[in-house]
Amino acid sequence: MSMRSELVTIADIVRGQAKAQPDKKAFVFEGTTISYGELDKAASQCAHGLRALGIEHGERIAYLGKNTPHYFELLMGAAKLGAVVCPINWRIAPPEAAYILNDAKARVLFVGAEFVAALDPIRLNAPCIEHVICLEQNAAGLPDYLHWRCGHATDDPKLAVASDEDAVQLYTSGTTGYPKGAVISHAALLESNFRGQERDNPEWNRWCAEDVSLIAMPCFHIGGTAWGLTTLSFGATGVVMREFDPLKVLDFIDEHRISKLFLVPAAMQIVVNQPRVAEVDFSPLKYILYGASPIPLALLQRSIEVFQCGFVQMYGMTETSGTIVALPPEDHDPAGNPRMRSAGQALPGVEIMILDDAGHARPQGEVGEIATRSRMNMTKYWNQPDATAATIDAEGWLRTGDAGYLDEDGYLFIRDRVKDMIISGGENVYPAEVENAVFDHPAVADVAVIGVPDDTWGEAVKACVVLKADAVASEADLIKYARGKIAAYKCPKSVDFVDTLPRNPSGKVLRRELRSQYSKAS
Repeated sequence: MSMRSELVTIADIVRGQAKAQPDKKAFVFEGTTISYGELDKAASQCAHGLRALGIEHGERIAYLGKNTPHYFELLMGAAKLGAVVCPINWRIAPPEAAYILNDAKARVLFVGAEFVAALDPIRLNAPCIEHVICLEQNAAGLPDYLHWRCGHATDDPKLAVASDEDAVQLYTSGTTGYPKGAVISHAALLESNFRGQERDNPEWNRWCAEDVSLIAMPCFHIGGTAWGLTTLSFGATGVVMREFDPLKVLDFIDEHRISKLFLVPAAMQIVVNQPRVAEVDFSPLKYILYGASPIPLALLQRSIEVFQCGFVQMYGMTETSGTIVALPPEDHDPAGNPRMRSAGQALPGVEIMILDDAGHARPQGEVGEIATRSRMNMTKYWNQPDATAATIDAEGWLRTGDAGYLDEDGYLFIRDRVKDMIISGGENVYPAEVENAVFDHPAVADVAVIGVPDDTWGEAVKACVVLKADAVASEADLIKYARGKIAAYKCPKSVDFVDTLPRNPSGKVLRRELRSQYSKAS
């Protein structure tokens, strides 16, 4: 169903689908289904429930849980109220979660049952939280989500919410060690989700109501939230995977006849290497979209052989509401070609420019910082005007922090990361976050963190540590210490002890030099 012109907020997505096809399956989740009509009513109940808790227009609510249709009920319910959802990465450590809750000033927290045990240290450091509602029944005596939701009316509150108002606030890793809340408007999400309706769009970027998507990426990432919203936007059915498990992807494809899914290359490699791939019927599968890194040629060849579908590489970030550049199926050549080393071309409505250090456009073929302008860009970083101004200029150009160049055909080639970010298994890790955690150990005098090549995850986090004089600490000691402060996926997978770290005359660590050393060693 096409209804883009009728939409003002993301809540209008489910309103429209419920009116047009109330009995159509919106979500399938662990043996249960929810129709579009049921989803719309559940969203209205959430809106009334949030109002009853005192949540006001523009206020933030927090979600700490794995994927479930309840997340999208809350997302749509908050949109009907004009509130903003802040999904929290459930892999992070309690101190990190508390920081986000305090930053967002969230008074209500919805939490998955598996994270109830972590609530005490979180609430101790986040006094802003007044209400905690558990997504499932629990032994901790917390209010149960379904009981809470079903205690409210199903009529739509029909409150006035503008398209340029905030819809979601997604926290990204910070270059200085603290996460930043990227604020994304209803308009940006709608623009991102409905690009597939344009007639001049390539076939791979079009959706229909018969599509069945696998919602496997975590909803605390833009990939999970936007993928789910896109599914709903076109009246398709989303099969929700509580937690991404590459060993179970084949089961979902086989059982639900998935037509579209998103994977990172590291996960794709695990999937295609499973012995039972020969037993699965992949005929309904139209496209596999992937991101975080280019696909190795050998993996592409194996994947084409197994899946017999189209492959699309996606490039984007939280601050751009997801994908802005894509490499289409026709550029995925099993024999290899130069374009496969690129991220692809800008999608409709997206501008790309390469900037020098002074912010001036660089000529074609010359490397600089990648900047983008579109209606999908975030509004701001929450409560961080200086960081916002450093990222988005007065003309709306957003600096990505990645370095690259454009060729004569508009293909974007990414060459380095201005911000030294590490991508491990599709998760972004900033060295400063890890360095801050390791540096607090009493035996550490200096530390630098880099990403090193890894066959499974693309990159693995490595810490290069200088110990204090006469201090003693093992690799295991430092990794365990870091795990108490930051998410496990951010923690070093290895620690090398060195005498000194390479620095420039101003004292800045030369991470590029360190990366070069380990790249040569591998």
